[in-house]
Amino acid sequence: MWKNKNVWIVLSGEFIAGLGLWFGIIGNLEFMQKNVPSDFMKSLILFIGLLAGVLVGPLAGKMIDSCSKKTVLIYSGLGRMLSVIFMFMAIQFDSLFFMILFMISIQLSAAFYFPALQAVIPIIVKDNDLIQMNGVHMNVATMARVIGTALAGALLVFMSLTSIYAMSMAAYAVLFGATFLLDFKEDKREQSKSGKSGSFKEVLPVLKGTPIAITALVLTIIPVLFIGGFNLMVINISELQDSTSIKGLLYTVEGIAFMIGAFFVKKITSRFSSVHMLFAFALIISIAHLSLFFSDIMWMSLISFGLFGLGVGCFFPIVSTIFQTKIPKEYHGRFFSFRNMLDRVMFQVVLLGTGLFLDTIGLQFMVLIFGTLSLLMVVIYGMKYFQKTEVGRLSESK
Repeated sequence: MWKNKNVWIVLSGEFIAGLGLWFGIIGNLEFMQKNVPSDFMKSLILFIGLLAGVLVGPLAGKMIDSCSKKTVLIYSGLGRMLSVIFMFMAIQFDSLFFMILFMISIQLSAAFYFPALQAVIPIIVKDNDLIQMNGVHMNVATMARVIGTALAGALLVFMSLTSIYAMSMAAYAVLFGATFLLDFKEDKREQSKSGKSGSFKEVLPVLKGTPIAITALVLTIIPVLFIGGFNLMVINISELQDSTSIKGLLYTVEGIAFMIGAFFVKKITSRFSSVHMLFAFALIISIAHLSLFFSDIMWMSLISFGLFGLGVGCFFPIVSTIFQTKIPKEYHGRFFSFRNMLDRVMFQVVLLGTGLFLDTIGLQFMVLIFGTLSLLMVVIYGMKYFQKTEVGRLSESK
């Protein structure tokens, strides 16, 4: 895998773009903290951008399956780079309207870019290297997040928001240039076959014939319940503990734990069933969410975020590998766009719910609700899945 030029281009490009992404996210939080007093209003602003990404999902899936994936990556990368111009205007005119335009444009680009990238990975990497590639890819993204958030937070002390976004735009420009260096062959038969209708309806029969993929999709809701309100929870914990430094510590601890998890999961995949591991790590994520009830205590909040990072660091590489190997390649564009849409819809619901709950019942009661919901999903869906598996095994033995 490591001798593959495309792998290095993808990983290095994603690291640099990840720095740009998190520079932008820290900039967004800073801009909203100054201009938007309500947590619910902050979540509404984020919601608008995500909604735009959901609406364009079907078109993205069709284009990824029927067109050159490299071309889709190039144009969506260009869109990410140019979208930063709206933030320059937002800062210049102190305008939330231009920030909303920025959120819409960057999410539209992401709706094309990330499903296309997920569809490219199984083309440039062999099946037996996929879980390692997914783990390394997520570790690279996490390293970019840890370094990006820490660096952006430090630079904001003596640099303007405009400079932070300029660095973000430069990072996207590097990714845009690196995409041209990708060199891989796509199956033209798959493109022509999938390009006839390109409907999401064609994905549903494939999913019905792949129970493990449906299981993975359902369980993905559990980390989304945490991730959807991640930034708002970090801000709230900072206010709860009356500490500005805790923000960086929470991001750092979660990021390091994520990298450990993504490295660790490679070691255990040959020993345990993928489904068993999915349920186990979903349970760990649920416990991490519930433990945030004690987030007014500094060391407890760090443990909670560390436990969550470890859980998702193991969870997501397994999920990605299941999707990439169990779903036929000719459906990858539509499936990953479909999954992207589901994630975004859930993210929006959780984001709005988080903002509303933080303004009404507070962080500690909110995490009890979300954590209990996650725990119930693991128990109820786990019992159903394993009962169905046991019945199938018994019928086969007869």
